[in-house]
Amino acid sequence: MTAGLIGIALVSLGMVLTPGPNMVYLVSRSISQGRRAGLISLTGVFLGFTLYLTATCLGLTAVFAYVPAAYTALKLAGAAYLLWLAWNAVKPGGASAFQPRELDIEPPRKLFGMGLLTCLLNPKIAILYLSLLPQFIDPAMGHVLLQSLALGSVQIVVATTVNGLIAISAGALAAFLARRPVWMRVQRYVMGTVLGAFAVLMATDRSKAMVT
Repeated sequence: MTAGLIGIALVSLGMVLTPGPNMVYLVSRSISQGRRAGLISLTGVFLGFTLYLTATCLGLTAVFAYVPAAYTALKLAGAAYLLWLAWNAVKPGGASAFQPRELDIEPPRKLFGMGLLTCLLNPKIAILYLSLLPQFIDPAMGHVLLQSLALGSVQIVVATTVNGLIAISAGALAAFLARRPVWMRVQRYVMGTVLGAFAVLMATDRSKAMVT
């Protein structure tokens, strides 16, 4: 179980550090409206993580276990999405998640709602819970539901902590990178490479979904 916890923590760290809808929204909101707005948005993202974990533990993955074609389609769609993110990061004229964006000032309730919606509609999070998380479960240890809860909780802690640090430091990071365009390009290429590697691994994976 320890190996599974470490494994999901590393995967979660790698995914949360790659640009995606959650990071782009939190960074943009923090830069345009301040740290408080970014952290309020993060509470919505946190609820989104929790809802995904709950759905997974209630047996949503069972659908994919009994319909292998749907599971394969999900992984291929996820790989295609990650490749699209990778291309957008490295293509000529591509944008970094830390480039400032103009956003309207929003009230706390809308910030929370948009954070939640961004997380729920984030294919990267759906892939993590429905496709990757079950692969770290060891049926020989029993208590599959408890294992799912433990693994999902580790993911939530890692993702929420890193996203929180990003939201708090987004303004300073954006200013730092804006003064150093070479570093901005390096950040884009590194993130694009990581995303591409995840996409290849996901597309070539032959494991089957597991009922939790």
